[in-house]
Amino acid sequence: MTVPGDSVAGDSGADEGVTDQGVADGAPVDGDTVESAAGPGRARRAVATVAAVAALLLVLTAVLFYRWGSSAGAPAAQPSARPSPSASGPPSTAQIYTNVAPSVVAIDATHQDGGGDSGTGVIVNADGTVMTALHVVKDATAVRLTFADGTASPATVASADPTNDIATLTPTTLPSVVVPAVIGNAGRLKVGDPVVAIGNPLGLALSTTTGVVSGLDRTEHGADGNDMTGLIQFDAAVNPGSSGGPLVNGNGQTVGIVVALANPTSAGTFIGIGFAVPIGAAVAGGGGSRAPQQ
Repeated sequence: MTVPGDSVAGDSGADEGVTDQGVADGAPVDGDTVESAAGPGRARRAVATVAAVAALLLVLTAVLFYRWGSSAGAPAAQPSARPSPSASGPPSTAQIYTNVAPSVVAIDATHQDGGGDSGTGVIVNADGTVMTALHVVKDATAVRLTFADGTASPATVASADPTNDIATLTPTTLPSVVVPAVIGNAGRLKVGDPVVAIGNPLGLALSTTTGVVSGLDRTEHGADGNDMTGLIQFDAAVNPGSSGGPLVNGNGQTVGIVVALANPTSAGTFIGIGFAVPIGAAVAGGGGSRAPQQ
């Protein structure tokens, strides 16, 4: 009997036979032999894993360099001199008033009998030319303008168009900053389009009202009894003193000159119907030597 850990000289041949047989047959003899047999497989798997990771890193690095090179080589975006369209839609009434009010003028006309009329005008050129309703300044012996910044100036009638009740005035003194109104296209107006009227009704300076286009191509009796044709009908409130003021579309462009209101009574106050000469007709009839700026 063999005790583990002991060596018997007489059995050495048998032991060698067993060892040789075990090695020859590939049978594991102890733990060291098992580990040595499994080692090569683990090593191959480890090498394959490292190679895969390295390949992935190379791919990621190549992608990053490609993207970096593309963005670095692309020209930087340049600011545009042309403003982008506003995403907020058309301007509000407050914004329209802020933009147009500097172009609006108060007019006081004195007559030979000592009486007077008051009305409104709008600056239509950088030279300070003011457009208004003719009946405001007709037969006046003196005309005085008050600009939005408070500048006051005498003025003379430069041109007159009785057919459309339109006149232009040339001031003697201009404000430090002249702000002409932006002229629009009345031919694009449609019934229901929003409009804004800015003027000096009943002496209330720079009053603003809103409404819509109520009708187009209307006919109305002028102050001198003549029929005015092709008028814009609107329902933004106007009253005595509003005559000559701008009728402004929803984009802040002047599309008409206020000339009349309809009232079947003798009160002469607003009941919901006002009229304006389209700006194209006003320019053609009373533009003077220089047409208003577009």
